[in-house]
Amino acid sequence: MPEDVEMNDSAAPAPAVIPAIADVPAPAPVLSTLRHLKEIASVIEAGLLTKEVRRISRAVRLTVAICRRLAPRDVAAFLAFALSSSSDAFAHLSPLLPKEDGSEMDVDTAAPVAQVSIKHGLPEIEIYCYLLVLIFLIDHKKYDEAKACANASIARLKNLNRRTVDVLASRLYSYYSYAHELTNSLAEIRGMATLHRDELGQETLLNLLLCNYLHYNLSDQAEKLRLKAPRFEAHSNQQFCRYLVYLGKIRTIRLEYTDAKESLLFVLLK
Repeated sequence: MPEDVEMNDSAAPAPAVIPAIADVPAPAPVLSTLRHLKEIASVIEAGLLTKEVRRISRAVRLTVAICRRLAPRDVAAFLAFALSSSSDAFAHLSPLLPKEDGSEMDVDTAAPVAQVSIKHGLPEIEIYCYLLVLIFLIDHKKYDEAKACANASIARLKNLNRRTVDVLASRLYSYYSYAHELTNSLAEIRGMATLHRDELGQETLLNLLLCNYLHYNLSDQAEKLRLKAPRFEAHSNQQFCRYLVYLGKIRTIRLEYTDAKESLLFVLLK
């Protein structure tokens, strides 16, 4: 007869340890694009409170980074959040956005208190809205609407004289020129000028006008403008490098090759 074999409990396989649900880290929540825009607006507001222009520059960089992910409903929702529905800016910008049939507006109900403190009527937030819509329209190839937005934004800028607007204004001027370039109307904007003591805006405009003249092969006019313009103080390294590139092009056309080489080499070393 076969003998009964006594099972040893120690030889039994250990049960698998199932981790508790609480031990598994929860995935980080994905912020909606509307939430991102609200946070950028908060960065601008913080820059106003602390008088730190670098915060506003950071807000512009963040906007360019996310702009291609924006949908019309996101931009429309942000305009409703940041602007009064009775404001001129809201009236100008809202009709320019393309319509989305059957889409729901991205409503962010979980926004923290700090993000809903934007005050209606802040000029910096208003100008930021113009810049946001302008970049959005250009990215979505709505060039005629972008041109209309650019013209309205520059008209609004002429009534403002605040140093905290200068960084936003500089970007607006650049996209204003780009919108007219895309619509083959660069010649229309040669009369643009800054009315206030905005050094960064003046340097940006000088570069845009030099680019404008060179686009139409008007190198003599570009050189005359450069000689009449105030000395370039390089408030922005980016604008200074652009100035040197245009200067190199002008000198090359004028057969001043040694000076042209010096300007372009300096850009490479910056």
